[in-house]
Amino acid sequence: MNIRPLNDRVIVLRIKEEEKTSGGIIIPDTAKEKPQEGKIIASGIGKLNEKGERIPLEVKKDDHVLFGKYAGNEIKVDGVEYLIMREDDILGIVS
Repeated sequence: MNIRPLNDRVIVLRIKEEEKTSGGIIIPDTAKEKPQEGKIIASGIGKLNEKGERIPLEVKKDDHVLFGKYAGNEIKVDGVEYLIMREDDILGIVS
């Protein structure tokens, strides 16, 4: 992938949810919701403050993150769906 996000934006690859419940019931595609967690694929260099100084991002490549249901913009590169979102749309980092 040859995309580099600008400023405080990151590129996220959604992590697939389980096909079955813990009880063994298979969930059909029509009933599934899009996952709200993913892996950071690339990140920008940070945003500028009022003084013109660059503020680095807290997230970095390969971080496992949680984000809002409607966060980001979906893009498709080489047949793979990614999300581009601002760092502010990320709710937390899973450790």
